Amino acid sequence: MGLKTVTGETASPTKGRGATRNPEGRFETLRREVFDDGWRHGSTEGDEGGKGGDGGEDSDGPPRPQTQVTEERARSIISRNQSPDVPFDLSINAYRGCEHGCIYCYARPSHAYLDLSPGLDFETRLFAKTNAAQLLQEELARPGYRCSPISLGANTDPYQPIERDYRITRQIIEVLAQCEHPLTIVTKSALVERDLDLLAPLAAKNLLQVFLSCATLDHDIARKLEPRATAPMRRMQAIRRLSAHGIPCGVLVAPVVPFLTDAGVEAVLERAAAAGAKSAGYIVMRLPYEIKDLFKDWLSHHYPLKAAHVMSGVRALRDGKENDPSFGSRMRGQGLFADLLKARFDSACRRLGLNRQRLTLDTERFRPRAPSGQLDLF
Repeated sequence: MGLKTVTGETASPTKGRGATRNPEGRFETLRREVFDDGWRHGSTEGDEGGKGGDGGEDSDGPPRPQTQVTEERARSIISRNQSPDVPFDLSINAYRGCEHGCIYCYARPSHAYLDLSPGLDFETRLFAKTNAAQLLQEELARPGYRCSPISLGANTDPYQPIERDYRITRQIIEVLAQCEHPLTIVTKSALVERDLDLLAPLAAKNLLQVFLSCATLDHDIARKLEPRATAPMRRMQAIRRLSAHGIPCGVLVAPVVPFLTDAGVEAVLERAAAAGAKSAGYIVMRLPYEIKDLFKDWLSHHYPLKAAHVMSGVRALRDGKENDPSFGSRMRGQGLFADLLKARFDSACRRLGLNRQRLTLDTERFRPRAPSGQLDLF
């Protein structure tokens, strides 16, 4: 008799990937099942040790999912934010899905709108908005546009690995630089250093701030939490290099995972401050929609002895629940654990000289450039 498993369940984590499962998205109308009929492992007497499958995959597990990128033509590129606890009004996401594979990523559920899984699909089935720069130039040139700093990296990382080939983030920055438009960048990748030739002049005009996100300095934890993101210490080196070029840098300690990464908050702040960071922030882990089950499954594979303790900490931050979507508390949590975390963070920032001044980017320099074929407005 064969063994049935729910779609995408694995006996062990897939090397280089974050999610351990690939469940259906909540909007899918069909449910698929994987049936192991024995062919992959060899199933008859006299065929002991035989290998099945194709593509040279090892018989010890399912084939590793390969990254697939679909080029798409977006209809608009600037997203408007109306959440009161998010510090920006405008954002751009050059990609849908993110190859970094961070298991906690709050953007994972967005893949369900594409009839794809928030699990492995989110980190292997990617979409590149190849017309992003053209759309941005058109939207900035509209008569009703009002300049406000644009955030890159609000949903998926603008410098994830496929940016090396597609260079969409760089094209977006080129358009913003031509218009002298302010922007902020949040990334886990040292690839941001590639664009120093664009970023340094923007910073000199008070048009840029860059945040490197770092949940922990523990390499082993980071490798499991964020399997294809830049190593933590390399991110600190990126802060140092960007700061040396006059770019105002900050560190975002995110997410704080109770009883897994929270003990290292001060260490991240200390290392970032030593590298030249001038500002800092933190966000406690959020587990909306499908992420709850994905994260719990990830815990059971990587930290089975800690799993119950970590989830008890999550509930302690969320008034007994596993997620709290309320504005304000969703980012910081509530209760004694949240209060202690805030006190620790604030104390470390004061000691290290972080957040002494709030940077306000210049919006007065903005001059829209009309798309090619039309005259400039100025």
